[in-house]
Amino acid sequence: MSKRLSHDDYKVGWICPLQIEQIAAMEMLDEEHASLPQSPADHNVYSLGRIAEHNVVIAGLHGPGNNSAATVITQMRMTFRNLRYGLLVGIGGGVPVETEEGRIRLGHVVISRPTGTSSGAVQYDHGKARDGKFERTGALAPPPTALLNAVRALEVRRARAANDFVAKDIKRIDTSLRKLRCFSFPGIPNDRLYQPGYLHNLPGASCSESGCDDAYRIERASDDDGTYVNVHAGTIASGELVVKDAQLRDLLAKDYGVLCFEMEAAGALVDFPCLVIRGISDYCDSHKNDDWHGYAAAAAAAYARQLFMFMPVDDVPARFIVDRFTLTLDVSEIFEVNRFIARERELKRLHEILGGTFGQRRTAVLQGLGGIGKTQLSAAYIRRFRKHYTAVLWLNARDEDSLRRSLTRVAKRILQQHPFVSYIKNAQDFATVIEGVKRWLDESGNEHWLAIYDNYDDVDFGVWDPQQTDSSTRKGQRAYDIRRFLPNVDQGAVIITTRSTLVKIGECIHLRKLGSVDDSMAILSSMSNRPGLEHDPSAIELANRLDGLPLALATAGAYLDQVTTTCREYLRLYETSWLRLQQASPMLPQYDRAMYSTWNISYNHVEHQNKTSALLLRAWAYFDKEDLWYELLKAGSSRGPKWLRDLTEDKLAFDTGMRILFSHDFVEAGPPINETGQQSQGYSVHECVHEWMKNALNDGADNSMARTAMVCVASHIHEESERESWWLQRRLLQHTNRCRELIDTVELEFDDEWILMAVGNLYTHQNRLDEAKDMYSRALTTRTKVLGAEHQLTLDCLHGLGNLYLKQGKLTKAERMYKDLLTGREKGLSADDDLLLDALHCLGYVYALQGEHAKAEYFYDRALAGYRKGGIIDGDMSNETFGNIQSLGNCENQYAKRERKIRAALKLIGNLGTLYEAQNRPRAAEWMFKQAMRGYEQLVGCDDPLTLSVVNNLGLFYKNVGQFQEAETMYEKALQGYERSLGSVAVKTFVPALTTLSNLGRLYERLGRVEEAMDHYMRAQDGILTAQGPDCGPYRLLSDWISSLEASR
Repeated sequence: MSKRLSHDDYKVGWICPLQIEQIAAMEMLDEEHASLPQSPADHNVYSLGRIAEHNVVIAGLHGPGNNSAATVITQMRMTFRNLRYGLLVGIGGGVPVETEEGRIRLGHVVISRPTGTSSGAVQYDHGKARDGKFERTGALAPPPTALLNAVRALEVRRARAANDFVAKDIKRIDTSLRKLRCFSFPGIPNDRLYQPGYLHNLPGASCSESGCDDAYRIERASDDDGTYVNVHAGTIASGELVVKDAQLRDLLAKDYGVLCFEMEAAGALVDFPCLVIRGISDYCDSHKNDDWHGYAAAAAAAYARQLFMFMPVDDVPARFIVDRFTLTLDVSEIFEVNRFIARERELKRLHEILGGTFGQRRTAVLQGLGGIGKTQLSAAYIRRFRKHYTAVLWLNARDEDSLRRSLTRVAKRILQQHPFVSYIKNAQDFATVIEGVKRWLDESGNEHWLAIYDNYDDVDFGVWDPQQTDSSTRKGQRAYDIRRFLPNVDQGAVIITTRSTLVKIGECIHLRKLGSVDDSMAILSSMSNRPGLEHDPSAIELANRLDGLPLALATAGAYLDQVTTTCREYLRLYETSWLRLQQASPMLPQYDRAMYSTWNISYNHVEHQNKTSALLLRAWAYFDKEDLWYELLKAGSSRGPKWLRDLTEDKLAFDTGMRILFSHDFVEAGPPINETGQQSQGYSVHECVHEWMKNALNDGADNSMARTAMVCVASHIHEESERESWWLQRRLLQHTNRCRELIDTVELEFDDEWILMAVGNLYTHQNRLDEAKDMYSRALTTRTKVLGAEHQLTLDCLHGLGNLYLKQGKLTKAERMYKDLLTGREKGLSADDDLLLDALHCLGYVYALQGEHAKAEYFYDRALAGYRKGGIIDGDMSNETFGNIQSLGNCENQYAKRERKIRAALKLIGNLGTLYEAQNRPRAAEWMFKQAMRGYEQLVGCDDPLTLSVVNNLGLFYKNVGQFQEAETMYEKALQGYERSLGSVAVKTFVPALTTLSNLGRLYERLGRVEEAMDHYMRAQDGILTAQGPDCGPYRLLSDWISSLEASR
């Protein structure tokens, strides 16, 4: 009976594209094993066995080509999760060039090995190959280091041996059996290599049958008789084309060092590190025949067998992990722990839990009240033990959105360091990105990672937690089940920090107050920079009074570092603050009261030093706790109080105010801002400090402070068309959410309704359409009640709702909003009024989307007539149409108003071009597009994004009407303009530029320029992923295009 092992016992995958190759592989086994069960989703048929000390899985392909190879390997790795590496073994077409081992001939073996800029294997374009051209599309993954080392060891051993081990293993195949005779050495006379220019005479017949002239043959060396198998190492080319052109073959060999052609490596190497081993069965010329297939397959299989003899079993996991699963530590999101003191007992316990047996999941839950030191303990553990892990992931688990963003950043890091992880690279949305990261952590051999899920306080396991209170864990919409975001396989290490007692996923460490006064004194002494405090009775009394609370001790120490106050004097201040809190908030828990008392003392000192900094702390209660930055506050300063104008007079004044708060341990500086449009670095406060700001520092809602925060946020919400708005909107979102929380509690003046509209606009741009509708509806209700249904501000709300419904694709509702808007605007307004013209334009746009072209043209024409009447455009829209804007000189208000009208008119002209194109009026469409382009060039310049968006649309028009050269010119013009305007870095994440990039890719695909199309798609996809994330429509669309293009190769 055959031996039966488990799936996890198999470490090597052996892929055989052809049946003859699989037969040769089976003959190389030392032992055959019984088959194992597999998933219904796995359609492969496996042969299992052992060679030397290695258990091997052998699988054939259902058909030749890269797609088949990729499918088989994906299913194989699902079933055999411990596979370390692969061998792709079979036959290939040789390039008869000279190498260190002599000329490549039939029956020789070629293996993939990195050389120069090549990883050992490259993929070529089959369309270009037919034209005699070759363009590399990027290197495929190199072979694993362990296999390259085995190759070297084998060749050293062969060079010193009297007999060839490979040739000996070929003889394992019993060629006396009728079905195995094809594996015999065909003989030197049957190796027919002809000069490149000499073509085969009769297709389908052998060279002898067709009378090919032996005078053109290149003879084989007489000693190359099969007693020694020559092995050549270098670059192997993989593609869907079967090359049968000797001149093309030699051209590729000369330019790119290709030694062999085959059809499966590109599919295999996308997702699995393999060594490619090919026995040479033909010369990729017109004289191709099948006589050498069997022997070439046997030679490749015998060489593969010999590799196992030189691969130490114990070396495989360590080398493989280093190659595939190492991820450098990203410290930008990890709190500094230079002040971490004490907790040695907990740190030791944490190491005991996480440092257990590898091969099974180790999970530690750090549970405790806010400010007790959970995050600091986790960070200290990383600093001390990070060398024990191949990858450390710090994840913000504050809420589901934050965790998704953290996992997306991890995905980017994985791709930066391991660009061949295709299931992450090809992820189409947030869900598949997250699953891709989990799959990477689940990979066989990836056992040494550590993931920290920090601040998982809002727990939703479907169980009520009786110990949850408002001061310990915030309830609300942010609660979620973290188990959906944990990896599935029983490996790796996890730390979860939480306030909740419900999290019982692993072994729990309850962090309590510091038990030793010596530990408390160490924090107090370190933070105050006062050595020798352990000898001060008042300091010891203070440490005891602060009751072992790390955050309170750190705050007191930071205060003492700023003043000459003695510990005795600080004690008196503390007692006074404690009593006041007890009287004002008798229900406040003792734990919170201790921390609040220290913060009150520090706040009083800040207020004495700098009232502006103190007022900023009070206002911070109405912002989000994370990421408050200079430009955000500056945006609202013109409408804000004097202290805000003083704080944001310039960046130096802002930094000075923040530095005072930092020195008192109130705030922490955020990570450096590296991305375009993010503006300056932000600051954050601890959750507990933020709760103190809301519950104690501001005794009850401070309407003025709340309004100040909302004004800052709303004033900083830019128009969607601005270049860097996307980054800014994402950064503003958490503060916008805080504003939305305040709206029901803050009494806004009627004049503040613009805040609701601004917040609604941001939510609309971010596709948070339910929240946007809520904001617009609130503003509409108030404005209708106070101003009436026909007031301009009321109609603006209808406009916002119309745009919202348009974005949702609810065209009927959008049409109703715009009609109501139009009805209100036509009463008492002149024909060239801005509001009326915009209503006409929007309604026409809705009809255009609905395919009602006649109605669309009617409303467009009415709007166009209004712009003519107002002098914005002349009768025939000549080149001088928009030139008179400059005549306004220094009349800034007039200039701005007229510029807005011109922008609206140009947008209308562009939409008319699109309408005419849909009506099959190409000349009229082209003329409109050109007029819009010229108008923007006059208004904002040739390289402004507004101009370039029309250039892009003109390119799209030319593509649709079959003028492909003109289309390419327009697309290239737009891309060059974007790069000049934005710079080579920012342009890579600017969405309109990425749209043009993908449009050019579509054009190249239409023209059959497949590799150029793929390059443009990939660049556009990378940019969209960075700019908008994987959950947006453009990213999913590009993923579909890439998949379709890959499948058609």
